[in-house]
Amino acid sequence: MKLVYVLLDGIGDLPHPSLNYLTPLEAAYTPNMDRLAREGVMGMVYSVGKKIPPESDIAVFNMLGYKFKHEEYVGRGVIESIGCNIDIKDGDLALRGNFATIDNNNRIVDRRVGRSLTKEEAVRLVDTIKKEVKLDSAEFELVHTTGHRVVLRIRSDKALSAEISNTDPAYERVKGMGIAKSKSSMKIQRCKGLDNNNASKRAAFLVNQFTEQAIKVMREHEVNLERRKNGMLEANCILLRDAGNKVPELESIDDKYSLRFSCIVDMPVEKGIAKVLKMPFIEGERMLDYEAKASRVSKILDNYDVVYVHLKGPDEFGHDGDAWGKKKSIEDIDKRFFGNLNTDATVIISGDHSTPCIKKGHSADPIPLLISSDKIERDDSQRFTEHYAKRGSLNTLMGYQVIDKALTLLRS
Repeated sequence: MKLVYVLLDGIGDLPHPSLNYLTPLEAAYTPNMDRLAREGVMGMVYSVGKKIPPESDIAVFNMLGYKFKHEEYVGRGVIESIGCNIDIKDGDLALRGNFATIDNNNRIVDRRVGRSLTKEEAVRLVDTIKKEVKLDSAEFELVHTTGHRVVLRIRSDKALSAEISNTDPAYERVKGMGIAKSKSSMKIQRCKGLDNNNASKRAAFLVNQFTEQAIKVMREHEVNLERRKNGMLEANCILLRDAGNKVPELESIDDKYSLRFSCIVDMPVEKGIAKVLKMPFIEGERMLDYEAKASRVSKILDNYDVVYVHLKGPDEFGHDGDAWGKKKSIEDIDKRFFGNLNTDATVIISGDHSTPCIKKGHSADPIPLLISSDKIERDDSQRFTEHYAKRGSLNTLMGYQVIDKALTLLRS
């Protein structure tokens, strides 16, 4: 048995007026995915649960078959720390962060610095913060990952609790899981303990101390002086979210399915998931080099049963509200990845979550799912779109059921 499992980041969407009230998938020209749709069966999937607009980390875990009770999840901060090779142990506090732009009243102008922050600028800011920010009886590690993204780990003389609120107003921490808010304050939030114990209070204190000092360091940093001079948004704040304080121990994905898995991933969160699941991974040389990723799939399948591929692209256009950009991103993936995917393996296509352009953020809307194989009875799907997925014979699944459902169909 050979499977290629592709998750398209933020692929789900809703009808958009600029596309004549079609979704980006419905408006896109996707002959390769449509061919796969005609050779398979479709349905819809809630990656984490109904009414839950998930972040990518918990969504991917579920789409790989790992269902958590919310309070059991360790948080994205921990997963990204593992993906970045940060030394982390139980009792440390780990958080995901964004460089952001705020005004003089701490109101958020842009959560991602206009997506214009260079790696060189981010590294210079991180290096200065690490030199100049001092925490009371605690030390920290700050790592720039990619674009506007960072990971922060705080280690204190006593164990810290992850039961704290986010300073990033766009996301809420609910029992360990990050949830995108449909509406949020546009002001940086003060971190608060979510339970009344010293470990929670101290964690919140240290996060606020780091945040306040980092803002002071960045306001007159030479990077921002240069950006200000050039009329660019300043990276003068770090928004923090998704705290965690324990290292997860999960059954390996090979043992879970009695198959040999490997994956192609790019982002720290994806690498962290692969490490936690003991899944060998290959890093993409360039995030959007879809031809290279497609070429690698067939080579990986020589030695493994399943290759999981996480493709970036559509999600960012969803966050930016750019329906035409998302449509073009989907067409790019169809042509350059699926057009070069030369394999007889079963192909599963879905996403980690929906990022509707009209909402400019993650939503609780379900995602289209396709299982394409000559070993299963086809339904009448003609295109890989939400329209056909809603009518497909798979009906509606939960994310943790997807791989088991595919294996059941293939083995029946």
